[in-house]
Amino acid sequence: MWRRRKLGKKSQPGLEDFRTQRREQETALRKARREQQLISKRLLRDLTDSDGTLEENVHSPFSEQQVLQLVKEIHHGSAEKLKSLIALRHSLRNKDVQLMFVRAEGSMRVLIGLFTCQFANLQMEAVRCLHELSNSDDQVVCKACLPATSYLLTYLSGSSPEFMELCLYTLGNLIVESEDARNQLLLQGIIPAFALCTQSPHVTVLEGIGYALSQLLQAKEASEKIVPIVLQSGLIQDILRLLLCRSEDGFGMMIEFSWCLHYIVSSQVNNILLISQGVLSSLMNLLIKLAGLVTKTSIPGIELLLCPIVRCLGNLLVEDDSSGNKAQIQDGRLLVALFVLLQQFQKEHSFIVKECLWTLNNITADDPVVSSAVLHLNLLPVLLQFFGHTKDVIVLVLTVLCNIADFGPAYCQCLQEKDILSSLTHLLGSEDVLVTIRCLDLMNIFLHYCPEAEKDILVHSVLQIPEMHKDHPEIQQRMEAIQNYCKPMIKDDNEELHP
Repeated sequence: MWRRRKLGKKSQPGLEDFRTQRREQETALRKARREQQLISKRLLRDLTDSDGTLEENVHSPFSEQQVLQLVKEIHHGSAEKLKSLIALRHSLRNKDVQLMFVRAEGSMRVLIGLFTCQFANLQMEAVRCLHELSNSDDQVVCKACLPATSYLLTYLSGSSPEFMELCLYTLGNLIVESEDARNQLLLQGIIPAFALCTQSPHVTVLEGIGYALSQLLQAKEASEKIVPIVLQSGLIQDILRLLLCRSEDGFGMMIEFSWCLHYIVSSQVNNILLISQGVLSSLMNLLIKLAGLVTKTSIPGIELLLCPIVRCLGNLLVEDDSSGNKAQIQDGRLLVALFVLLQQFQKEHSFIVKECLWTLNNITADDPVVSSAVLHLNLLPVLLQFFGHTKDVIVLVLTVLCNIADFGPAYCQCLQEKDILSSLTHLLGSEDVLVTIRCLDLMNIFLHYCPEAEKDILVHSVLQIPEMHKDHPEIQQRMEAIQNYCKPMIKDDNEELHP
């Protein structure tokens, strides 16, 4: 985050204007990032296919008459009831059959009746049928499942991990359907039920809770209706406990809960409270640990865990310094961890590179200690190698360099010693407007704090901007500022040439 800093009396008026523009652009980007959603439905087909029977019904869906016959059999049948349920479950993989079933008179009442009966095998098949229906993208089908939600929540205290997992993923699928469905679940106590489930010893159940909770936390009304309840429920401490578990089997569960935490932080309901509850320090320690692991061993899919963790840190670190996190940031371990991840994932998983640079941007924006550490630990070459990366990455690197340079002459001098201006000259030919703007921002900072940089700028012909950019208003503003800095030198040169 580019944050306002008080400049001395010699401040060039244009610098504050440019900072304001950068801050507005980053605010818009942060809003867009918060609104990105991963809402999706999941179907536990690996479980539902375990019996391996009647698979042909997926390809040969039942007719309406056959569906009605199945409803009749599961309602009145006895010995064949389980077989009929299995046949129904397979046929429900067809969208047309789903609609035919929910529209059949009394069908859902019969199915829910079997779901709540005392026979475990019938209950299991009934919840598998509900799970198939919950995966539908038809609101009519999903709405028909809502009468089962209170029972789904009740059975989360059951003893069968497989049964509980199916209930959780069915709830997760139904959560995304409508605000009315979510309101119903909130009234039925879904948050306390999830909190209770986090005590389960079964990793599959915990992963299911993480999935369902993440669906709930992405709702448009989450910040007003859902996150406050989560904060009051004690779930945050449970999430932290599960995130810090050392079980290799819990990797998927950790990914789910890290996204839950990301959505809670992004809601900005009460991030100061989260910091006071140890979320920031716990995530920092976890990231430092993971950064150490990736240098020693290959962990498939670890980038899926790193992404939400780094995002959480990036958002929490822009909170007011009064939250007391400054000392934690300045101990250097977080900085080193971010650079380790930048190097590890520079060739693949560029989204991790961008997340790390975003967080680096936030911790250098208003902290000369961290910015000094980047220079004195010789971490600058790692940043400069990303000038050959994608335009989004280049913009983030340039923004970090602006943060560092803005602390004054000594910082600018260190950057100049790494031949930054020469690199900027090449980037000015970029077709991307924002890359050009960031280059000019950095040049203006150099010229303000280090007037001797004028000669280097003129030697490298950095005033030559591609024609396609010259009419852009923000580029024009920055070019005028640079020309104002350089006018005295240009005048002196002209007087030497024409005495």
